[in-house]
Amino acid sequence: MVDVTCIYRRGTAQRAALAGVSMEVANGEFVAIIGPNGTGKSTLLRLVSGLLTPDQGSISVAGEPVSGPGPRVGLVFQEPRLLPWRTTLDNVAFPLELAGWTREARRSRATELLRLVGLRDAGHLRPHELSGGMRQRASIARALILEPAVLLLDEPFSALDALTRERFNLQLRALWRKTGATVVLVTHSISEAVLLADRVVVLTGHPGRVAAEVTVDRATGSEIAGPVAGGPGPGGDAAAISAVRAALGSDAPIPATGEDGW
Repeated sequence: MVDVTCIYRRGTAQRAALAGVSMEVANGEFVAIIGPNGTGKSTLLRLVSGLLTPDQGSISVAGEPVSGPGPRVGLVFQEPRLLPWRTTLDNVAFPLELAGWTREARRSRATELLRLVGLRDAGHLRPHELSGGMRQRASIARALILEPAVLLLDEPFSALDALTRERFNLQLRALWRKTGATVVLVTHSISEAVLLADRVVVLTGHPGRVAAEVTVDRATGSEIAGPVAGGPGPGGDAAAISAVRAALGSDAPIPATGEDGW
């Protein structure tokens, strides 16, 4: 993503969500995006997925320009958005159905993904029969079904209670290690960002801009680059949390609710 600006328009009114944002995510990296409401975090994911087109700048995935939605990128929204009349298995397999896979092949692949996310025995259930966490895991399995190069997660566990969210965060990191996918996660939680990610990108301002990038190194500490300058931190996760808070300009955690938009 190079020098990306995105402007929302409604009638004669307009609002810039992002301005001059540049960032690069390495193959297989886990990056968290954090920032206050209205700084363009969800907008950034929609741009990378091809659901939105930037007004300025360029975006590419695996060296190819993003010109619209495609199988290279999987996107998981805050809400699971499963089809209520389909079973969990058929919901996960739906992208394969659209891609023309045979019924046998897509059921086999969907079963494999359900096993991967811990829903092996839930394939016959419909969405209303699943817990909130199970529905989100099914949504993640659906996003992974076509083996995308990049998996985008827009606060996938924000509606869960704290204990369930913590457990699923650990499962998400284990899933990332198993699949080797490149992951970009939007979150409002500093501790969640540092727990999961190799690097935390901090967005601030209206329109949103990159304020800093904090590399999480649990062996030697953290390192921060950007307007809030500094060298290696002294204490792993704690140092990374302090660096993110400094970049945000507040010692208080960000609330775990809310989303970008008008």
